[in-house]
Amino acid sequence: MSGDAKPKVLLAYSGGLDTSCILVWLIEQGYDVFAYMANVGQDEDFKAARAKGLKLGAKKVIISDLVKEFVEDYIWPAVQANAIYEDRYLLGTALARPCIAKTMVEVAKQEGATFISHGATGKGNDQIRFELSCYALYPEVQVIAPWRMPEFYKRFRGRQDLFEYAQKNNIPLPVTPKSPWSMDANLMHISFESGILEDPKAHAPDLYLMTTGPEKSPDKPEKLEIEFEKGVPVKVTNLNCGTTKSQALDIFVYLNEVGGRHGIGRIDIVENRFIGMKSRGVYETPGGTILYHAHIDIEAFTMDREVRKIKQSLGLKFSEQVYQGFWYSPECEYTKLCIASSQQCVRGKVTLSVYKGQVYILGRESPLSLYNEELVSMDVQGEYDPVDAAGFIKINSLRLKEFNRLRSKAKST
Repeated sequence: MSGDAKPKVLLAYSGGLDTSCILVWLIEQGYDVFAYMANVGQDEDFKAARAKGLKLGAKKVIISDLVKEFVEDYIWPAVQANAIYEDRYLLGTALARPCIAKTMVEVAKQEGATFISHGATGKGNDQIRFELSCYALYPEVQVIAPWRMPEFYKRFRGRQDLFEYAQKNNIPLPVTPKSPWSMDANLMHISFESGILEDPKAHAPDLYLMTTGPEKSPDKPEKLEIEFEKGVPVKVTNLNCGTTKSQALDIFVYLNEVGGRHGIGRIDIVENRFIGMKSRGVYETPGGTILYHAHIDIEAFTMDREVRKIKQSLGLKFSEQVYQGFWYSPECEYTKLCIASSQQCVRGKVTLSVYKGQVYILGRESPLSLYNEELVSMDVQGEYDPVDAAGFIKINSLRLKEFNRLRSKAKST
């Protein structure tokens, strides 16, 4: 690159081998590199990573603490939506990406960086999620994705090439051996994929970090009471020991702790990546799984049947939008507004127990409940006249009778 002023690039940096090599490689290409790290609840030595980034030549290492924002602005809307992708994945990674990208864009603008770079591979979802979020929030930004650039991926064909480059450029090598799979962690979950997990038939080893296996978990269940306001958890009480949490971050951390102790939220699935291929992922999401079950229960208790049908379809659409990286799209903004509106009367308490990997709903109460105990009772007639059911059944059977009559007539001709 020519000229006196070097272009500035903000690199999504983890301190690991890949992004450390990318940092040095970008400097080789003529960029002033600013390294960015986001704390979304992962177990990370940020102080060591900052020192490493500066030693490797970064002009600055910026670290943002986004844990509270991640819970309140990203996890809570997902709880309201009962967000789940393809019936099983609670979207832990997909929810963190727009949270990280938003602040990354703010930092890029503050530092005058017109380029953003990341270490996501060319086959995964993360490249899409990061870049769609960045383009939505910073339309004029240019993205450098080394693992999609022939001059990079032909030079670094495997981990051994990265090791050799690191040794040549005095990049500290990992002290501990690399796990035979890749891992992404945040406050909501840990995901494992690639490596030995790419064989969908192979049983995953004991790789879990947030959760205890059910066979080693306590032999006594723990009972929790979770209180919701407008579909958002506002208080959790452990009915076994009396522990109470009422701040958003404290609630989620505590549910992770209790759920993790009882092996809640483990799944091993094959999912459809947005880019068009199937992949195998192993996930653990303890607190998110507890809230998923609790919220569905209080929602069914307080929401009109027909409204809930519409809301369920919106929840599925929202899950797809988040998974595919469209958090900052106009359609996702609209979906979130509709879901939030549906939650105005979702208020009350759910009692549940966690035990040996399972969540068991025990009871619920709400001042806005649509449940009429007298109306539904088999022992009290109330205002309901059973005779009316005959007409209801007759009207609904008309369609079925006509369908089969006409279908039989067509077959006989």
